[in-house]
This record gives sequence, structure tokens and C-alpha cells, in this order.
Amino acid sequence: MSTLDAALVPLSLTLQVAASATLAATVFGVAAGLLLSRVRFAARDVVDALLLLPMVMPPTVLGYYLLVAFGRSSAFGRWLETGLGIELIFTWQGAAVAASVVAFPLVFKAARTAFEGVDPEVENAGRTLGYAEWTLFTRVTFPLAWRGIAAGSMLAFARAMGEFGATLMIAGNIPGRTQTLSIAIYEAVNAGDDALANGLVLVASLVCAGLLVAASVMLRRGHLKVEAL
Repeated sequence: MSTLDAALVPLSLTLQVAASATLAATVFGVAAGLLLSRVRFAARDVVDALLLLPMVMPPTVLGYYLLVAFGRSSAFGRWLETGLGIELIFTWQGAAVAASVVAFPLVFKAARTAFEGVDPEVENAGRTLGYAEWTLFTRVTFPLAWRGIAAGSMLAFARAMGEFGATLMIAGNIPGRTQTLSIAIYEAVNAGDDALANGLVLVASLVCAGLLVAASVMLRRGHLKVEAL
């Protein structure tokens, strides 16, 4: 099997996991960022710290918590498996959950900062025009904050692509099923297969660089379109 062929399966799985994780992290990160940027309550700093905790927590520790939470020994894990038929342990879906938890703080922090940067006077002007809160969000707040959210989502995707510890803890290392690109590189290095490891690293580097360049071009074009309006 050539290096390219050996890289395609884990690369495809990695992109699948990263895309799913980024989607989940973006949805929940934007919602949490909007909530904490608009609502004032006594424990807001505590909630903010808890939501950012996966960013500083060792991935293996986070993976252990997820393994305990979603495993069959926990009530929640048993309910997922028996009640909903959802299995996360040793599946690519479990890898996506782990990657989304790790990537979530990047979207949350970027979204909160972006929402806090929106001028309240602009939103108040929308309210005087009779906009409902959802209309105000979709037509005023989000269009003004989308570049910050997009930047957070890009970082989340890159982080999800490179996730190793938490993913390995909850999904394991099953070739063709849960072996992502970073785990495949680790396996190749452990096996002493330098040629395969170098090839996988090159493929990962090219894909990440290509994604960052494409995202940068998209953001620049979006910025130019907004300024043209």
C-alpha cells in the first residue's frame, strides 16, 4: 500500500470528525457566546471559566471524563445506548464528540468577543424599527459579528483535526473506523515506519495549510463585499 493510499482513510475520517465537531462547537459556542455577552448574572465569571476549561485541561483528562460520562457504567451512557440506541465509545461519532468539546472554547470565546463588539446603539436602532429579537439577531447582530465567529470556527476545525488525547481515550485506535490522521502518525512513529510517518505528516500539513489559505481568502472576500455595501 502506498503512502497516499495509507493516508486517505485516516484523512477522510479526520475530515469527517472535524467537520462534525466544528458544526456542533459552532452551534453551541455561538449560543453560549451570545448568552454570556448579553445576560448579566452573579455567577457569569464562573460559567465562563467552566466553558473555557476544556481549552486548558489536559486532553487525556478530558477524554477520561468523557469516557466515564458516555460509558456503559454511567447512567447517562446506558440511557443513550438502551434508550436512544446511540453508541459513542469506540466509534467515529465518539471521536467527533470529543473533538467538539475540545474545540468548543475556541468558538465560544471568539463569538462572545464578537458579540460584545457589536455597537448596542445599532441593535437599539433595530428595535425602534420594530424588529423582533430573532430578526434583530439575523439581520443586525450576526452580520456584524460573523467574521469573529468564522475565525473561531476555523480555529475549531484546525483544533479538531489535530485532536489526539481525548479522541484516543473515547474512540480508541481502530484502523478504518476511529483512527484519525494524528493517531495514524503516532502509530507509524511507534512502529518505526518513518516513510509512512513522513508521508502522513506531509499530507496533514498540506491539508491544514490549504484550509487556512482558503478560509483566509473567503474572509477577505466577505470583508470586501461588506465594505462595498
